[in-house]
Amino acid sequence: MASFVIEGGHRLCGEIHPQGAKNEVLQIICATLLTAEEVTVNNIPDILDVNNLIQLLREMGVTVAKNGLDSYSFKAENINLAYLESDDFLKKCSSLRGSVMLIGPMVARFGKALISKPGGDKIGRRRLDTHFVGIQNLGADFRYDEERGIYEITADRLQGSYMLLDEASVTGTANIVMAAALAKGTTTIYNAACEPYVQQLCRLLNRMGAKISGIASNLLTIQGVEKLHGTQHTVLPDMIEVGSFIGMAAMTKSEITIKNVSYENLGIIPESFRRLGIKLEQRGDDIYVPAQETYQIESFIDGSIMTIADATWPGLTPDLLSVMLVVATQAKGSVLIHQKMFESRLFFVDKLIDMGAQIILCDPHRAVVIGHNHGFKLRGTRLTSPDIRAGIALLIAAMSAEGTSTISNIEQIDRGYQNIEGRLNAIGARITRI
Repeated sequence: MASFVIEGGHRLCGEIHPQGAKNEVLQIICATLLTAEEVTVNNIPDILDVNNLIQLLREMGVTVAKNGLDSYSFKAENINLAYLESDDFLKKCSSLRGSVMLIGPMVARFGKALISKPGGDKIGRRRLDTHFVGIQNLGADFRYDEERGIYEITADRLQGSYMLLDEASVTGTANIVMAAALAKGTTTIYNAACEPYVQQLCRLLNRMGAKISGIASNLLTIQGVEKLHGTQHTVLPDMIEVGSFIGMAAMTKSEITIKNVSYENLGIIPESFRRLGIKLEQRGDDIYVPAQETYQIESFIDGSIMTIADATWPGLTPDLLSVMLVVATQAKGSVLIHQKMFESRLFFVDKLIDMGAQIILCDPHRAVVIGHNHGFKLRGTRLTSPDIRAGIALLIAAMSAEGTSTISNIEQIDRGYQNIEGRLNAIGARITRI
């Protein structure tokens, strides 16, 4: 099991480029199964979850060609349907959360999908009801094989329908949209997720010949078509990396420029960091973060303590709350971090407390952070990464700490961040992989 050894206390300086968005590219790769023609995808990040999904498609019979450093072509012309019932396929699905988005394309194009219960981060319960109920609304039949622990979904031809989702699930919306693209008739999805990831998927499908309207809203209308064709697509920069780099600059008192961030797709993220007192400037499509010796958390207009909470888009993405919590430990002032959407994502705060942070964990969803105002540094220590986002937050904490820290289980970080130590070392960090 690999680890990072981090020598804390070094300031960063220079430019850094965010990778392609992991949460988008997993959807896009699954969508290539909707056509027998070639689909080329650019700006694909070289990270574990994405590489595992690409390899899974190869084993399903998809012809995959690497065109360049971050560009791949996918041609799902000859899918091995027998392999999709094998224990090998189902085992690989169980270790890859993104595999759940194979259901929509497979049922829509081939009339059948088998999938085991997907794995992924240990961040609390992430139910699949929205996926299943939505595709059932299109006429699919579901059967759960308790002995094998797999779901079998079948449909002769999906039929469009109206549905009101019980939650604005990003992956659930993506799955239903992909299935509805080849369904007969019109599908209307109300309370659809409208994150940039879903917007990008819908635009890709429209270029492939789908008829989707309402993009960027929570009301999507999909007129089913007989078939889709090939196209090209470029993945957006990863907004979670952009936010992580902003927080990293603040914690280490560094001056950095984050290049080509697709600022218009960041939503409330820049303003959320400004609420913590962090200065940042939009320069074209870059973000410049000046070096700050201190930063002060705002209060609400009535003087009450600031609350930073996650919400469905266009609210603040839950993937950045771990980073914002760490950043708040060195701010001036106090803040309540309210993680509404996952019940276990705050359970890494005990590691920050061991480093000297002042945090009160109120319950699985809320933590009060009392900032140090850089009055004293966190202490280097031994840490373990529990999930992707807590892993990058702990890395930020270790980079700002006094002394040396070791983070184990960094395979979790590798699942979401491409060559993170190489890119950070290039601008002044001291991180060694062992």
